[in-house]
Parts: sequence; structure tokens; C-alpha cells
Amino acid sequence: MAALSKDAIEEQDLRDPLHFAMASCDADVLTLVREALAAKRAKLAFQPIVMAGPQGCVAFYEGLIRVMDQSGRVIPAAQFMPVIEKTDLGRQVDCVTLDLALSLLRKKPNLRLSINLSARSIGDGQWRRILEKGLTESGALGDRLIFEISETSVMMSHEIVIRFMAEMQPRGVVFALDGFGAGLTAFRHLKDFFFDLVKIDKGFIHGIADDPDNQVLAEALITVAQQFEMLVVADGVETPQEAALLGQTGADCMQGYLYGVPRFDL
Repeated sequence: MAALSKDAIEEQDLRDPLHFAMASCDADVLTLVREALAAKRAKLAFQPIVMAGPQGCVAFYEGLIRVMDQSGRVIPAAQFMPVIEKTDLGRQVDCVTLDLALSLLRKKPNLRLSINLSARSIGDGQWRRILEKGLTESGALGDRLIFEISETSVMMSHEIVIRFMAEMQPRGVVFALDGFGAGLTAFRHLKDFFFDLVKIDKGFIHGIADDPDNQVLAEALITVAQQFEMLVVADGVETPQEAALLGQTGADCMQGYLYGVPRFDL
């Protein structure tokens, strides 16, 4: 829900107290995030993505943006990302995320890192300038950068995403389809994209060891991904039983609390 102006909130308050309460909450969150970005109170937390199998070697890390209030407490992303995704503030968050990721790739030449990207940011001038600077400097940062784009975001701007992928992949950038399976509309367009990997939506992974329906659906998603020669990451793995089953089913990599919670240190 987009934040309302003060006058609009006051008008809604007279008619719909619940709407007013929700809009006021959104406005507070937007203010907190905007102030945190201005004060540079943002950093990445890292969660490992490991290769399937007993060795569990780390393939890459996902960098998850975190913003802090004045006391240093983390503002949960779930509280602000749905609110800001369609706003200019969402573009600012993507710019900060990319800048932090490129800075870390410069410092750690053996690191491969994925970050989330909204398709709306692809056309943002500031975001593109940050990316171009990172790709043109020495060190081949593009070869170690992965953009994760959600199915929902992809389908809202699929032509823009396709052109961007065609532009970036020759420069080494890898693309991941996040939340694979959550939006069935993507299936009819999947052949038009050139995703390098997919992350199966957590809803199909949770409790999969004891859920025959999820087992069938996950196997179907893995088969589709393999047909299009895409690496498969099972997202949201929490137990050894889930990991074993997914490995047997064909998942290439695993991500989830079984392998580590997001942490600020690598």
C-alpha cells in the first residue's frame, strides 16, 4: 500500500479508522527507511547457498539489504519492502544494495554474490550508473555478480528484463529467477528468458519430506528448470531430511536455515 499524504490520511480517518491506521504505519516505515538511507545506516547480511551433497561447499552468498534505526535495531525488510517497491524509495534501496555489493566484490576477489533486483530499477539512471561503473573497472566484477529477480517483477516488465539480460550476460552477469513456481504465468514465457538459475519458491520446500504434494510439485519444477538448462536452488531448506530428498530429486544447490541464517559477517 502506497503512503498517503497528510491530507488524504486525515480524510480517510473520518471514514475508515482501519485504513487510517494502516496508512499511518506505512508512512512511519517510509520515514524510517528514508532517514536510515540518508544516514547510511544500511548494510548487507549474507546467507550461504551451498552445493547439494555431503560436502556442502558454498557456491555463493545472497546479500540481503538491512536498514537500521537510530538505535541500531534492524528494521525488518518484510515491513518496508512491500511498501516501497513501487516508489522512488525502492529505487534508492536497490541503488544502495548494488553499491554495497560491488564494494564487497572489490574487496573480496574470490566472492560470488547475489542480490535482489526489482525490474523497475533497470531503467533507473542512478542505478545504471552504479552498475556501469562496477562493470567497466578492472577485476571483472560482472563475473561474480548475480541478480535475483522475482517472478512477479519479471512478469510485470518481461520485455525490459529480456533486453537487460541480453545486454548484461555477455559481460558475465548471472540472472536468477526468484520464487520459481509462485506465479504460473511465467511458464508460458519461460522460453523467452535466459535465466541461468532458478530458486524454487519456499512454499514448495517447507515440510517437503512429509508432504507428497510438495514432492510432486518440486520435482515438476526441477524438471522444467533442467529442460531449460538452468541450475536449481532449493530455497528455504530447514532439515536434513528436506535436503536429502531435494538432492535426490535433482536440486543442484540448497539455501535455508539448515545451512545458516543471514549474518553480517562472512
